[in-house]
Amino acid sequence: MIKVAMTNVYVDDVARAHAFYTEVLGFETRVHMDLGNDTLFVTVGAPQGAQPDLQLLLEPGQGPVAEPYRRAVYEAGLPCIVFSVDDLAAEYARLTGLGVRFAHEPQEQGPVLAAVLDDTVGNLVQLVQPRG
Repeated sequence: MIKVAMTNVYVDDVARAHAFYTEVLGFETRVHMDLGNDTLFVTVGAPQGAQPDLQLLLEPGQGPVAEPYRRAVYEAGLPCIVFSVDDLAAEYARLTGLGVRFAHEPQEQGPVLAAVLDDTVGNLVQLVQPRG
């Protein structure tokens, strides 16, 4: 069986992204390696082993491919990744209390409730909660 092991999000600052994704969103650090020349290799994952094999690579978003892609996706208002939550209303309240800016508040979108936040490092991120 093929399973997703890692996916990436291009970010404009890996250290700031690491802080946001761990301290604000609540992910755990899985790998944090200094590769030299101000280059970090950082992955995060869901806390408490919820998805122990799945990692999110916080990948530098500079360069001739990543930067135009990341900017175009952001300017189009598209989330670069979707995370599920058990209680969207509670997460929305918690995150807005921490100063997180949302591009749109929780709303019904077909089979889910969804909200979109700005991750402060160049991306929009969607949070979804299944309805019913």
